[in-house]
Amino acid sequence: MWLALAALVGAAAVTLLVSSMGASPWDGGPSLVEQLLWGAAMTLPLVARRRFPLVVLLVVGAVLIAAQARQVGDNLVPSVALFLAMFSAGAWGQDRTRARWARIAVIVAMFAWLGFSLVQFLVHPAPPFEGATGPLDPVIASVLYGIGFNLLFFLSAYFFGDMAWESARRQAELAHHAEQLRRSQEQNTRGAIVAERIRIARDLHDVVAHHVSVMGVQAGAARRVLDRDPDLAREALRTVEGTARTAIGELRGLLGVLRADQDEAPAQAGETSSPGLDQLPELAELARSAGLDVEHGVYGEPRPVPEGVALSVYRIVQESLTNVVKHADARKADVRVRFLDSSLEVEVADDGRGRSGTAPGRAGFGLVGMRERVAVHGGELEAGPRRDAGYRVRARFPA
Repeated sequence: MWLALAALVGAAAVTLLVSSMGASPWDGGPSLVEQLLWGAAMTLPLVARRRFPLVVLLVVGAVLIAAQARQVGDNLVPSVALFLAMFSAGAWGQDRTRARWARIAVIVAMFAWLGFSLVQFLVHPAPPFEGATGPLDPVIASVLYGIGFNLLFFLSAYFFGDMAWESARRQAELAHHAEQLRRSQEQNTRGAIVAERIRIARDLHDVVAHHVSVMGVQAGAARRVLDRDPDLAREALRTVEGTARTAIGELRGLLGVLRADQDEAPAQAGETSSPGLDQLPELAELARSAGLDVEHGVYGEPRPVPEGVALSVYRIVQESLTNVVKHADARKADVRVRFLDSSLEVEVADDGRGRSGTAPGRAGFGLVGMRERVAVHGGELEAGPRRDAGYRVRARFPA
């Protein structure tokens, strides 16, 4: 509506200027009021150019020919209106076949009208063409200029209309694919969560439920015979104690498997051992084989570390070195384990480019996993760029 209003105002302004200057190409012509009405008839249909683009194109084209036949003085704004109508037919026509043939029909009609006007121009006595200095005949030059200008005019409207439609179609397809991808990701996420819950529930049942059931039965038996048969009650309680230890050990092994990557899970069903501090040199050697100069050092007096803490330290070092090799573009990395009085500290630092190669807001899941591992044991995690260069990950576990 705003564009049609602007075209209407432009048509009225140009008509007033042309009439005031006496610059009409025709000897006569309609009155000023009739010319203003012709301008309104050519511009107001643009209001519906998106809803009815083909109808607007045909109406504007027909009105333009009728206005020129009536010798309306302004030819600029009607040409702009026709350009917009043809552009809209190409950009907004839902039936692409009809949109193409409607534009071709209007172009053919306009060139037919142009041919008729050129014949009339050639039949009548030619103007004097005062000041003509070019090598071509003025009449031929005028005919070629008219044909070339109209070719450029109509082909531009046709081309830009198709280009706008193609661009809108690509944007719509991208939006559609993005929505499909989002829904697919949501479905995959929900499916993965459900599958993981089922797997954890099944593993917990297999590992824990049997031992807990045995402990319940033995504890009930010990309570019933505690007064009359202390030896039997003592044996039952000893069974409860052993079963509890077995359950705790198997539960730790299960948690280690659940927290580990699938490819790194124990290969054998009965294997429950988890990697720990003793395997850190192997991680360093593996990173060296990838071309990274890794220094591994242990500081302080080593002491026994709980299996869960040792596994968390191992995973943090593993994830950090993997990130250094994949993303940091570093040459050197330091892996330091410190046995402090009140804590166990592990630090991985490199001399790479820090976070400069990572898009903002994309910290990834590795850092989230590190924080989860440290939080389980009541520790702290620090991760960020170093002051000079590179990146540092430091985890601290309370002793």
